Amino acid sequence: MAMAMPATGTRARSATRCAADARVIWHPSPNIGLRRGGVCPDMIVLHYTAMVTVEAALERLCDPSAEVSAHYLICERGRLWHLVDEGARAWHAGAGQWGDVTDVNSRSIGIELANTGLHPFPEPQMRALEGLIVGIMARWSIPPARVIAHSDMAPARKCDPGPRFDWRRLARQGLSIWPAQGSEAAPEQFSHDAARFGYVRSEGVSEADILRAFRLRFRPHVTGPLDPQDCAMMADLAARFAVDRAAPSA
Repeated sequence: MAMAMPATGTRARSATRCAADARVIWHPSPNIGLRRGGVCPDMIVLHYTAMVTVEAALERLCDPSAEVSAHYLICERGRLWHLVDEGARAWHAGAGQWGDVTDVNSRSIGIELANTGLHPFPEPQMRALEGLIVGIMARWSIPPARVIAHSDMAPARKCDPGPRFDWRRLARQGLSIWPAQGSEAAPEQFSHDAARFGYVRSEGVSEADILRAFRLRFRPHVTGPLDPQDCAMMADLAARFAVDRAAPSA
């Protein structure tokens, strides 16, 4: 079925971006739609492909029968494929929620990183990602706190980009955020602070799921029950980066 494309201005922005960077390969996926309610993207969601090769991931992201896609795919060597126009809705997030946003696909730009989840993300891939995020944030006025993991918005289902991804590196460049140690916070405050930051206890999502997602991103080598440092870090995130509850929920 033919889809209506985004406004001409949006197409022009994407075309200019591709023309300015020879490393970006335009490889359109048919798996797209319109952003519901006419919203613009105000989030970036990071994924890993969990596939052995980038070629296999590219094929799947462009396979109509798979019904999945992302706006961008980056291989380990830093090569970058542009699959879906930024103004269009890619099918990367699935069921989940971040703050009040329940249709994350309509409100986000999805970036897939070629990685099985079992090895670090190579330097060329990270550099390509950082350059891409800088441009996306500038084009759509996306703040660092709105750059999230797939596991953040689907904590009961997803674990990507996983414990090997260097979120602190992004935060040092202003491309994401990182918690301070903070002062002590009561354990019973953890769920409240998690909700203020953006993690949602929706149907099927437990506090254990949220703790796991939080640790995947901020304390990837920690296991066991909730501890005082979890509580302090979550309290700091909630205080400094509370999710925008006033934004349109789409």
